[in-house]
Amino acid sequence: MASSLTCAGVVWAFLSFLCAAASCVGFFMPYWLLGSQLEKSVSFGTFRRCSYPVRDESRQMTVMVEQCGRYASFQAIPSAEWRICTVVTGLGCGLLLLVALTALMGCCVSELISRTVGRVAGGIQFLGGKCSCGEGMGC
Repeated sequence: MASSLTCAGVVWAFLSFLCAAASCVGFFMPYWLLGSQLEKSVSFGTFRRCSYPVRDESRQMTVMVEQCGRYASFQAIPSAEWRICTVVTGLGCGLLLLVALTALMGCCVSELISRTVGRVAGGIQFLGGKCSCGEGMGC
């Protein structure tokens, strides 16, 4: 198979794919925040939660549902900030996966990715990672 990537490009493509996979798994897993409530271990992420309290009207008390699941609707996500985080993180994971899969295709198809496009894509990934680290990083 012909490749349009250099050795450094192949390494970049595989690292991009690994990072994309880790980001997507992290996005879909409900273990962003861990804690306890009503003496039960709870965890939740942007749109999933495990062991959450519900109001039992028949017994007139709050009980813990010990299972994992999604929120019933987008509006059921507890706050506007978490809803925004869900959308932004989901879009970011999707774009990261698109770039990574395109880079992996460049390992197998000649003339798919030019040297300039590869350098620009790598630079954008580098700057995006640097800027997401915090304000003190020079962005």
